Amino acid sequence: MKKFLHFGRYDFAGFSAFAMYSICSLSIPLMIVAIGKSLNFPIDDGGMAAGGVLHMVRSIGMVVTLLLCGWIAGIFGKRLTMGVSVIMIGAGILCCAFAPVYWILIPCLLVAGLGEGICEGIATPFVQDLHPDAPERYVNIAHAFWPVGTVITVLLAGGLLTCGVNWRIILATVGLLTILASLLFLWKQNPSHPYPESSGRIDFNVVWRKSADIIKVPRFWRCCLAMFFGAGAEFGLTFWSASYIELTFKTGAWVASLGTGMIALGMFIGRMVSGWIAKKEYLRYILLFSIAGTIPITLFLVLLKPGSMPDIMLFSLLFFLLFLAGIGIAPYWPTTQVYGVSTMPELDSTMLYVYFSAMGIPGCGFFTWLMGVVGDRYGLSGTLLVVPCCLVIYLLIVILECWVLKEKNKNQEN
Repeated sequence: MKKFLHFGRYDFAGFSAFAMYSICSLSIPLMIVAIGKSLNFPIDDGGMAAGGVLHMVRSIGMVVTLLLCGWIAGIFGKRLTMGVSVIMIGAGILCCAFAPVYWILIPCLLVAGLGEGICEGIATPFVQDLHPDAPERYVNIAHAFWPVGTVITVLLAGGLLTCGVNWRIILATVGLLTILASLLFLWKQNPSHPYPESSGRIDFNVVWRKSADIIKVPRFWRCCLAMFFGAGAEFGLTFWSASYIELTFKTGAWVASLGTGMIALGMFIGRMVSGWIAKKEYLRYILLFSIAGTIPITLFLVLLKPGSMPDIMLFSLLFFLLFLAGIGIAPYWPTTQVYGVSTMPELDSTMLYVYFSAMGIPGCGFFTWLMGVVGDRYGLSGTLLVVPCCLVIYLLIVILECWVLKEKNKNQEN
């Protein structure tokens, strides 16, 4: 019989980190229309590329610290490293609230991205080390606070914008609350219940040898390419959906943010279901059907136009398609990673997960920027067309890796 769950101070610190990371990550895309109007890069008048650059810069910072986070945590410990990372995320968002011009947003979001990269790499092992007897239970609970943060952002930020609250006030509040959350990590420890820091240190000679083994494997690069396109489709749709709804269908910010909320709800359900049915032999089929099914859904989204049907039918269909798209994109990131790790058991799994994430994050940044560039040139419909195009390439990579080359290798072995 399983023991009752027991939560302590550092469990709640981990929960807060996941929630605030999610809130800070989604605050900018949900408010990008209002920010663009205020700082003279209007999204509906040539400012979409500028909006996309913001997340691309953020992604660069994330990749840098994601690759270095193990080394940083090895020197300073996970508790202090997580506390500082949460401060960096909050400080970057707080500074965005006071940006007088567009270009000031870039270094602010770079600081936030540096913190998010550390949080991305350390938050899961931080929680895992608290409960070595049953890590999978507590890690899954901690990860559930990401969609909690998403729901909070969608309901509150979108609602406040609709009520006329200035975006600067909302961002400043988010930044301050995030900084306060860091106190759960950094406040003086109770000597009787300290955080169980690992005593091990990273041997860079070992890391170098393991990395050299990984980069020699062609399958690793194919999985990295799949991560790049899959993550790009996932985050590109999430980033631009609220702006697309608000500007195309002339809605308020709260209704537009509900579209992002429907994607998040679909992703939550999709990941729960795919996690339940996932077995090693099913991974390639999960990827195949989820990608192939999402392509026509995202194409239908582009075809929806204002006035094409009564508003209640139009928005019902729009939100339903976004919900289905969320289910479809849900398995991309985790399933591609697990597939790559499970098919290369001779390589270090932890390093594979880090390197795959380090390829997925640039995909998020690149396609967010590309969708902005396409939107400036061809309009908002062109923005969403990038997603199915991206998915077609992703599908071809999966078919090549999971069927064509797999059968070829089987025949050579026989």
